[in-house]
Amino acid sequence: MFDISRATLFRWEREGLISGPPRDWRNWRLYTAENVEQIKQVMQGRAEVA
Repeated sequence: MFDISRATLFRWEREGLISGPPRDWRNWRLYTAENVEQIKQVMQGRAEVA
């Protein structure tokens, strides 16, 4: 969906740029539509800075 690494997503989550997604029984992240919108906003903001 997005051309970013897992490490980048996890870093953005740690930094508070995106909210932590819910997890399933295996503790895998389940990104919601809200998370996807947050990721889009972060990516757009970084593109404007670059």
